[in-house]
Amino acid sequence: MKLVDMAHEKHSLWIFGYGSLVWKPDFAYKRRKVGYIKGYKRRFWHGDDFHRGDKEKPGRVATLVEDEEACTWGVAYEVPQSHMEESLQYLNVREVMLGGYITEIVEFVPKEKSHTPLLALVYIATSDNPIYLGPASDVEIAAQISISSGKTGHNIEYLLRLAEFMRLCCPEVEDEHLFSIEAALLKIFPHGEVTLSAQKAL
Repeated sequence: MKLVDMAHEKHSLWIFGYGSLVWKPDFAYKRRKVGYIKGYKRRFWHGDDFHRGDKEKPGRVATLVEDEEACTWGVAYEVPQSHMEESLQYLNVREVMLGGYITEIVEFVPKEKSHTPLLALVYIATSDNPIYLGPASDVEIAAQISISSGKTGHNIEYLLRLAEFMRLCCPEVEDEHLFSIEAALLKIFPHGEVTLSAQKAL
């Protein structure tokens, strides 16, 4: 069944975000749920030469990498049918045209035990993308993030807001990759300067 057909049949569409969408959706939605998807791990392996970087200094942003043992936490947004077309058009520009992501359908498991799993649309950047950067050490990724800024803001903000979301909404989850990069970034700057650096480009 096609995505549009599935969405119209259910009168709404769920969209799962695991990067900037967790704190900056910028599209109309009815409600949101914190939860996770299985079979993927979040990695800062994708390049960004528009939102959080440029052609000379591409930023590092999150994508999903298949891993049967892993799960990735984030937020699912329910988009009603009345806003579906405009929301998908907006996300197509933001995530696909400018970000280089493709779409997949995944099963989303809400954090609230009383809520049943649901199907959601997710945006993933794969290794065949021209701006895909691939693996690097936590120190190398942090160093690249520390000097990158784009049309939407500094790459530092992207990292810190994502880490903040995980601590506030999923305090029981230890995202080693995310928090290790954050720790490496904080070592680059004297105390307090990391926040100021992120704000300069806002």
